Amino acid sequence: MPELPEVETIRRSLDGVVVGRRVEHLELRTPRLRLPLDEALRSAVTGRRIVSTSRRGKYLLLGLDDGRAWFFHMGMSGRLRFDENATQPGLHDHVLARFREGGTLVFHDPRRFGLCIVDDPVLSTLVAEMGPEPLDEAAFDAGYLSARRRSTVRTIKDVLMDQRVVAGLGNIYVNEILFRAGIRPRRSMTRTTDADCTRIVEATREVITDAIEHRGSTISDFLDGIGRRGGYQFRHCVYDRKGQPCTRCGAAIKAIVVGQRSSFYCPRCQS
Repeated sequence: MPELPEVETIRRSLDGVVVGRRVEHLELRTPRLRLPLDEALRSAVTGRRIVSTSRRGKYLLLGLDDGRAWFFHMGMSGRLRFDENATQPGLHDHVLARFREGGTLVFHDPRRFGLCIVDDPVLSTLVAEMGPEPLDEAAFDAGYLSARRRSTVRTIKDVLMDQRVVAGLGNIYVNEILFRAGIRPRRSMTRTTDADCTRIVEATREVITDAIEHRGSTISDFLDGIGRRGGYQFRHCVYDRKGQPCTRCGAAIKAIVVGQRSSFYCPRCQS
């Protein structure tokens, strides 16, 4: 599933090519993804001009000229791309927005877990209960995270992946964050200290910033909005590196399951 760095990479790549364009025709090639694709969506988008791009957690928002926003969530396999010369849609190209000025915005989703709706960007229930952005220094700090120690017995990994606690993090980057912070993914939140929370917050900012700078991780088929691969997968320290040597100490990376997700850690560098 594309996480915050991948969605932000898509947003940045699309910003310069879709803002200012007006949707002339919306082609819906399946009746639903996570939610229905219907005439309400077509009428909400057709004729509207895209005026901005933004991101909230793992949601990409295209601001429309009527004040609403076109929300996209990539689900497990979704990709959003701008195609200058799109003619025949591919097998899993489910939504095609053809612009009056030329070019087509294509939402591609083989597993159909993605989302594509128009909603109020301020009042939408999609983001109403979402936690702070991890790069928001005022809202996401060590004090905020430390307060969660008193309200849950979950593992620190489960807490960081909870979108109500912090927005946009997923399995790839939480593994990398905990490695950098020196904390094992299975450790209970109640067993973390204030110093641990400080290291986790600092590691979160470092990992997410670095991942965005390297345009996200292409694990299988991730591409940005104009078809380019990411590069952060070459900088992973633990994710999907079971049995390989730790980049810091040389010990073999171990794999366990936490919260039904594969988790990777160094037995020497993390405790």
